[in-house]
Amino acid sequence: MGYEDYQIGNVTISRVYYIEGLGHNLFFVGQFYDSNLEVVFRQHTCFICNLEGVDPLTGSLGNNLFTLSFEDMMVSSPIFLLSKASKTKSWLWHRRLSHLNFGAINYLARHDFVRGLPKLKFEKDHLCSACAMGKPHKPKSEHTNQEKLYLLHMDLCGPMRVASVNGKKYILVIVDDYSRFT
Repeated sequence: MGYEDYQIGNVTISRVYYIEGLGHNLFFVGQFYDSNLEVVFRQHTCFICNLEGVDPLTGSLGNNLFTLSFEDMMVSSPIFLLSKASKTKSWLWHRRLSHLNFGAINYLARHDFVRGLPKLKFEKDHLCSACAMGKPHKPKSEHTNQEKLYLLHMDLCGPMRVASVNGKKYILVIVDDYSRFT
């Protein structure tokens, strides 16, 4: 096992490990952050972006590991490292700020609370799948009220063919929703 610095275009990733017989270099997410790169994981793909939003690398999930293929990327698209930019700066900052809503991002930009955040109008043009999946849903509560006799459930049954001992032909059942007392 050994390690060395790995050069990709003008970006250097330090301490890339190589294990003899494995045939792969091993990267840790922290190494990308140390090289001013951002790592984003989506279902079966990971994207490594620079701070300008350019995606120089993508990896795919297989055998519980994300595999990055530098050779395929360089052969199929030699200018990939220089030309592929993110779709919009709005979505880039939405991801960078942990999927913060666009109203809050606009507020941060307007008041210059985040260093490096450009003073632009950030707009949402489609639904973010990660936000939709992570949106919390209010759990159904068993008790909708907080005090006794606030909500009563009533059931009236009758007239019965056979009268009770007291001669009554109707039954009224009242249940308190809070205490379940009848």
